[in-house]
Amino acid sequence: MVTNITEEVGRSVWYGWGNPDRARPLSPSARKFLRRTLKLTSVDDARPPVDWSGARVGAVAISDEVLSELRTALGADHVSTESVDRILHCGGKSTPDLLRRRSGDALYAPDVVVFPGNTQDVREILDISLRRRLAVVPFGGGTSVVGGVEPVRGPFEAVVALDLRRLNSLLHIDPLNRTATFEAGIRGPAIEAALEPHGFTLGHFPQSHQQATLGGYVATRSAGQASTGYGRSDDLVKSVHVETPAGPLDVGSSAPGTAAGPQLLDVVVGSEGTLGVITTATVKITPKPDHKTYGAWSFPSFAAGAEAMRRLQHDGVRGDMPHVCRLSDTDETASTFKLGGWKTGALSRYLAVRGQKTPSLALFVWEGSASEIAGRKRRSARILRESRGIRLGPMPALAWEHGRFSGPYLRDELLTRGIYVETVETAATWSRAEQTYRSVRAAILEALRTNGGGAFVQTHISHVYSDGVSLYFTFLAGLEDDGLAQNARVKEVASSAIVAAGATITHHHAIGMDHSPYLEAEIGGLGVKVLRGIKHTLDPDGIMNPGKLIPAHKEEQQ
Repeated sequence: MVTNITEEVGRSVWYGWGNPDRARPLSPSARKFLRRTLKLTSVDDARPPVDWSGARVGAVAISDEVLSELRTALGADHVSTESVDRILHCGGKSTPDLLRRRSGDALYAPDVVVFPGNTQDVREILDISLRRRLAVVPFGGGTSVVGGVEPVRGPFEAVVALDLRRLNSLLHIDPLNRTATFEAGIRGPAIEAALEPHGFTLGHFPQSHQQATLGGYVATRSAGQASTGYGRSDDLVKSVHVETPAGPLDVGSSAPGTAAGPQLLDVVVGSEGTLGVITTATVKITPKPDHKTYGAWSFPSFAAGAEAMRRLQHDGVRGDMPHVCRLSDTDETASTFKLGGWKTGALSRYLAVRGQKTPSLALFVWEGSASEIAGRKRRSARILRESRGIRLGPMPALAWEHGRFSGPYLRDELLTRGIYVETVETAATWSRAEQTYRSVRAAILEALRTNGGGAFVQTHISHVYSDGVSLYFTFLAGLEDDGLAQNARVKEVASSAIVAAGATITHHHAIGMDHSPYLEAEIGGLGVKVLRGIKHTLDPDGIMNPGKLIPAHKEEQQ
């Protein structure tokens, strides 16, 4: 029996993103741009995914006795071995995940999917899994793009996908302290809907906002599109309750500040389900802003725009930074202008007349009271103008906000048209940002052009810090016959270039399986031993999310 909860998700999304009704086909101008740029003969021939009913699913490797235990603990309606439930939990939303699913390959699906309704249910699932030697993969929105929710069985009898969507409530709000406690399975839109009647917002809006959960935010140390204003998830979380195989763990503090030793909260934030299952979290909330103002500026080069961002941080008045700061390189700006219709075409011609023939587009969103924003914008404008910026008005930023959650739908359409598309991201200090940008971009282009085809790489700065910026690369090429090998080749080259540049292997996509081989380069061999020691304490049998985050021992990699 398919659970009612799964039926709400819809069977048609198993191969892609969200609600397929929100997807839009490529426009004629977009198809023309892709044919020319990627040297493709056609992008008009669709390659639709296999219907879920035709997917190949492996046999259930779990005994009736164990299933009976789980059903007794949770109720039969909340334990499923149905193919559709298993397929919907057979991975995340990375390009390899989607390529496998689109071809009908769900052989790596979990053996059983469980839907706990509270923390005690989670405790019972872990206790059963310990006794029965079952691997457990916590599953929130399933939006990982780095292999963070792959149902890896490892040395265990079977693998359980533990879906947290029933844990979706606001438990407590404290307007005076400006905190709120939620269950971990609540999704981004539901968080905002629960806070809105109280006049508050969490302010955390990653591109996965519509699907991702609060537990996922915490477990992956995610960053939202307005993190420059509101802070990243690690800035927002105050305390967390985790059910670990070794027992329950409460980390964090209700105190405004503490000197009580190393902060164990940081052990859980970013732990990616490898230590236990996050069931509740208390987070900082902010009064919903009275006013929002949008702005866009253009700069003569990506380097000039990045320097303008740095000056906003270093030379501006504290607190003047926009909540959203995004800067597209000249390639991303060009594609935006070419695919945006007559309005962006006119904007491109206007900038050419003003001397910016290969512009770099910056988008800003300010939030707060109208009078406060006016002063912040005025002071920012002085710096942006001194940095050779040209003011463009609010429309580009408004257009971006309108479509800011639609990127994954576009990826689904591109894959259907035989176009390989993937992303990598990092963060680098101001002194290393330009070299990181150039070396990573060059490495991706070289890897994409291995077989003589066309390639396109576009980049933007998505977050700005006092000491540096994030860099987000999106790249396209014709999809090769072996798309999985193509992806592995490009991701390895890009990741190696990031490490060589001295940048972080991930700014907000987490580690998962994809980035695990590169973690030691960032935290050192002793750092990896510390992580292994923590895992051994909280999960001595290693049942929690095998294969993620912590690099395998060298003998395990052979």
